[in-house]
Amino acid sequence: MKNWEKNIRKVVPYVPGEQPKQKNIIKLNTNENPYPPAPGVREALLHTNTDDLRLYPDPAVTDLVKGIADFYQVDSSQVFVGVGSDDVLAMLFLTFFNSDKPILFPDITYSFYDVWAQMLRIPYEQIPLDERFHIVPSDYKKENGGVVFPNPNAPTGELLPLAEIEKIIRANPDVIVIVDEAYIDFGGESALPLIDKYDNLVVVQTFSKSRSLAGSRIGFAISNPTLIRYLNDVKYSYNSYTMDRITIALGTAAIRDRAYFEETTGKIIKTREWTKEQLKKLGFAFGDSKSNFIFAKHPDVPGPELFEALKAENIFVRHFSRPERINDYLRITIGTDEQMETFIAFLTNYLAERK
Repeated sequence: MKNWEKNIRKVVPYVPGEQPKQKNIIKLNTNENPYPPAPGVREALLHTNTDDLRLYPDPAVTDLVKGIADFYQVDSSQVFVGVGSDDVLAMLFLTFFNSDKPILFPDITYSFYDVWAQMLRIPYEQIPLDERFHIVPSDYKKENGGVVFPNPNAPTGELLPLAEIEKIIRANPDVIVIVDEAYIDFGGESALPLIDKYDNLVVVQTFSKSRSLAGSRIGFAISNPTLIRYLNDVKYSYNSYTMDRITIALGTAAIRDRAYFEETTGKIIKTREWTKEQLKKLGFAFGDSKSNFIFAKHPDVPGPELFEALKAENIFVRHFSRPERINDYLRITIGTDEQMETFIAFLTNYLAERK
């Protein structure tokens, strides 16, 4: 090893879901929304003045921040915006997790958490989920440097009730608690009502799932003005212009259309429940997902086998080989009714032929 190599920051990177290039596939592997963004997003894009792109964007993202604040009925000083919730979460780690004590998060969860912790040299401890893949609040009653967890959890889809979340917050008054709500709009109860009650709580959400803007990268955090100010101080010290003009305009248009948001999330919830019924008939085991995906396994067919069989038919789902106890599970994004009917029809035929 050369001397300079000793000072290189090396991490095992996060591996995103596959983005196939071929056409005519059913893509159920990255939890994207199967429906287009709100109609106002298209209008905003069509009316973009390209001459404005020679100018820097608004570093405070004022219009989008106000749109989010109005939607969630909070003050603009309580909103922080970033380039996707990944950017927001990375800024939260950088800003608030600076103790020599380990931060806590589940062992089966969003796999970016340990990547950020390793990259930023933050000590961490992964808390095992129980046998049903549930977060156990009492396990988080220990000395730590911060707590972060998704709700619903990913990739399991399991929802932690608000009363259980509050137990975790109450047990950790001296550290920041981050509730990552990327999937909350598909049937969960948000922790946002607890913001005014606990000054150490930060709630993170995204436009990627329920607002169909994964390609534009918009995430946000809501907390008290003091924590948001600290976040902005770090952001402006890192990169003052983190969001481009077009994305600001598209996000602002999306957040204004509550009716379309409720319509499309309602469709996905309905399709999810239908898919659960069909998977149950086929013998699959899964929890009561409150997200836009189902985490399921079949008792007689290994997960890797099903994953490859589906892929051969141009049906893409997500498979995680680690930790070992989830090796037989597939994470199945909820698509349109037609996509899910095709998916179920394939599984029906495959399982019948395999007997």
